[in-house]
Amino acid sequence: MTFDVRAGEMFGFVGANGAGKTTTMRIVMGVVGADGGEVRWAGRPIDLAVRRRIGYMPEERGLYPRMPVGAQLRYFARLHGVPAWEADAAARLWMLRLGIDGRADDDVLKLSLGNQQRVQLATALVHDPDILVLDEPFSGLDPVAVEVMSSVLRERCEAGNSPVVFSSHQLDLVERLCDRVGIVRNGTVIACGTVDELRSRGPARLAIDVPDAPDDWAARLPGVEVDHRDGSRWTLRLTEEVDDQRVLAAALAVSPVREFARVQPSLSELFQHVVADTDQEAA
Repeated sequence: MTFDVRAGEMFGFVGANGAGKTTTMRIVMGVVGADGGEVRWAGRPIDLAVRRRIGYMPEERGLYPRMPVGAQLRYFARLHGVPAWEADAAARLWMLRLGIDGRADDDVLKLSLGNQQRVQLATALVHDPDILVLDEPFSGLDPVAVEVMSSVLRERCEAGNSPVVFSSHQLDLVERLCDRVGIVRNGTVIACGTVDELRSRGPARLAIDVPDAPDDWAARLPGVEVDHRDGSRWTLRLTEEVDDQRVLAAALAVSPVREFARVQPSLSELFQHVVADTDQEAA
């Protein structure tokens, strides 16, 4: 499991259940030990002093259910060495920022799952960390809460050099937010880069609308597969050797063409393609 996260970068960690995302994050935090290798921050192995400067959000909520929200945030801030008066101000700031300021005196167990998730993020932020490591931070959130949390994370990256690492199964969200993405399979990073860089690994696809073309026109073209058809609009998958202009010429030979464009794959499609390629290589 080898990858790097750069200063001020939002890094998405994606993979199927059991791929190794949570285990990796636990190793970073020292919750479990690695079989080998090391985790480094700014060129040095991570020690307790560095871990105190990390904001960690576990997948399973690490909150005290019968403790009031405000007291809980102050407590976690104090655990990270924040003075009492600063801990109180930070707790109030993050409750307000995350929209839970009206629940300061409520025990966590009285909150909805989405608001509990907001409290969990607040505990990761209340000591003003240098690094954020978040395991499924968007799980259980409604669309409004997702936007609030997204804006907070982006602000953390843009305000300085603080990197944010988070895992998620919501690939559309990862695609929208992240500067780079690491795809994990069986404890290994099998692809890493920007979404555009990862897209270059996927198969070339074309969208083409040919209203008067016969049903078999695309199937007759060498190196072309029909990926999807919706009425007269076809989505074609091309091999590397196929020139898209030859496909256009073939379409014009049988019908007027109302649309002709490259199709950019989504992160979900890229994920399936990369994992399938890895499985095929392993076989």
